[in-house]
Amino acid sequence: MSLDVLDAQMMARAILLARRGLYSTDPNPRVGCVLVQDGEIVGEGFHRRAGEPHAERNAIDAAGPRARGATTYVTLEPCCHYGRTPPCTDALLTAKVARVVVGMEDPNPLVRGRGLARLRAAGVEVRTGVLERDARALNPGFERRMRGGLPYVRCKLAASLDGRTAMASGESKWVTASDARHDVHRLRARSSAVVTGIGTVLVDDPSMNVRLGPKELPSLSLDELPRQPLRVVVDTRLRMPLDARMLQLPGATLIATCEHSPKPIARANAVGAEVCVLPPDPAGRVDLYLLLRYLAEREINEVLIEAGPTLAGAAMASGLVDELVLYLAPHLMGDAARGLFHLPGIERMEQRIGLVLDEVRRVGVDLRLRLRRPEPWEPKAEEQR
Repeated sequence: MSLDVLDAQMMARAILLARRGLYSTDPNPRVGCVLVQDGEIVGEGFHRRAGEPHAERNAIDAAGPRARGATTYVTLEPCCHYGRTPPCTDALLTAKVARVVVGMEDPNPLVRGRGLARLRAAGVEVRTGVLERDARALNPGFERRMRGGLPYVRCKLAASLDGRTAMASGESKWVTASDARHDVHRLRARSSAVVTGIGTVLVDDPSMNVRLGPKELPSLSLDELPRQPLRVVVDTRLRMPLDARMLQLPGATLIATCEHSPKPIARANAVGAEVCVLPPDPAGRVDLYLLLRYLAEREINEVLIEAGPTLAGAAMASGLVDELVLYLAPHLMGDAARGLFHLPGIERMEQRIGLVLDEVRRVGVDLRLRLRRPEPWEPKAEEQR
């Protein structure tokens, strides 16, 4: 077997290990590590949660003395600074590994390239960029926050085949079937925060929590419960009902508002809600960009927007949505029903918002589409005809 093939195979194994931390590492990145001697795995590990040992240390502990002279495969550049745990570069050098193969450079400014430089300076052979695209896909939010100061934003919507999300009356239970709704809980479980609008709260009184256990989230052990994401309500005039269902549930709720009045803020605080007052955007509503910047400052990596057409449309029109996850149900709801996005001002074909379809998958009886905005070098939809 060639070295290139072996490197790819072992990095693929490290990526699989990293995915075991999909629901638990926040705000840290998901990282996997494999130690190999003469083509044989002698130790492996992954990072489970912040404050616990990193993937490299877990793999070294598993390998014991066989780590000496081994090749280390790690999905993310080893850290070289003291955080909640000591530097992983020190652990690798102490273990006397001979070679380190890395999936991607760490985007954290405290590490970026320095971990690799330290290893090379100590005489360790280093190779980078192996299965880099797959390694990057593990941590879109961590990378986006470290490089751009914003979280990675997904917008989830469920619609009929004719693009309707609710009846004209607001009735929306249920547009999709149970398999798709379970899949949404997995999206919530991997998210740092779930964002909705006050309109959705007033109409549906949603819980906005993760209601799956270890059996449905296989990376968790049987004695663990899924981490609850921060619930965020965009509520410009602070109309949040004090008896809202989400305020009675475990986990934190943040209300983003433009309302400065002390009394309603104090009442919201009294029932356990945190209130964040932000400047309004030009339309007089909560500025979504400033909200996302604030969430990034709180180490929020991945945001899931689950909202009605007004908030979803505002986020899409502002260019803040990195990924659209659309569940399509095989039925028709009619043109009187409510649409996916409120996007005023789009009147000509040239004004439409172009998206790239990355994935189509069947989830039970429904379809799940995953789309994103095109990169600058990718052809536009009209150029692909």
